Amino acid sequence: MPTTSPYSGLPNKLVRAANGVDYAYRDTGPEASGPGVSNTVPLVLFQHFRGNLDSWDPALIDALATDRRVITFDNAGVGGSTGTTPDSVEQMARDAIAFIATMELGQVDLLGFSIGSFITQQVALTRPGIVRRLVLASAAPQGAAGMHGWAPEVIGAIGTPETSPGEYLDVFFARSSSSRQAGQEAMRRMYARPEDRDAATTWATREAQYDAVCTWGIPDHALLQRLSCLQMPVFAANGDSDPMILPHYSYLLAGLIPQAQVKIYPDSAHGFLFQHHAEFAADVEAFLSQPR
Repeated sequence: MPTTSPYSGLPNKLVRAANGVDYAYRDTGPEASGPGVSNTVPLVLFQHFRGNLDSWDPALIDALATDRRVITFDNAGVGGSTGTTPDSVEQMARDAIAFIATMELGQVDLLGFSIGSFITQQVALTRPGIVRRLVLASAAPQGAAGMHGWAPEVIGAIGTPETSPGEYLDVFFARSSSSRQAGQEAMRRMYARPEDRDAATTWATREAQYDAVCTWGIPDHALLQRLSCLQMPVFAANGDSDPMILPHYSYLLAGLIPQAQVKIYPDSAHGFLFQHHAEFAADVEAFLSQPR
């Protein structure tokens, strides 16, 4: 299989968890060879709304995996994983915990992107002992005002049965020529894998995930206080022009979590981590490598 990066050439693997779900995943970086083999803290990545294993930018994964084991996976009912996509973030978190347990990863670092950031927050709240450090990309806390569903132009672009490259660029990248060019380059990297691509996400997954997003976003000031109990270090990041999850939510997260830091990347939107993949990967590595 011709590839342009290590991530693009990884095989799709399956592992069956105690909940009966066969999870599709890819495993890369040092000591990446299956359940229970790593002597370092692995980094587990949680994907965005309607995303699968091939929706990650290979350049980002390769950069993250330079010095550490990195695992991407499809949660229950998503892409190549079996089961049914739940309609709540709480159940998605429990399904993710089942995957981590089956992989015998022990304590992990988590990187959640978009809805993946909601799930990682819930994992850290439900099972804090397994989470060493937490990276929240394009994130918002549960109960935040203004998060009940997405703007009509956003859900109209990425929430329809058939989406176009142009609509993807409109949400994930800023309107500047530099950001659009970066978006086109990222899409070429994502589609460079010609064979053995992950299964596409279904409409049922889209509906369940959007129900979960809307429920997460019901305004409830009391729910914001949940994050004050998180004791692990947290890095919150976003693009300065994100129309899907506004960057001010990263600052809100940083104000709610005791050990949180925040960075907003310029001239970028929801997909800032693909546009600024080298800088973001370096920032993540620096954060994960900090002494406690």
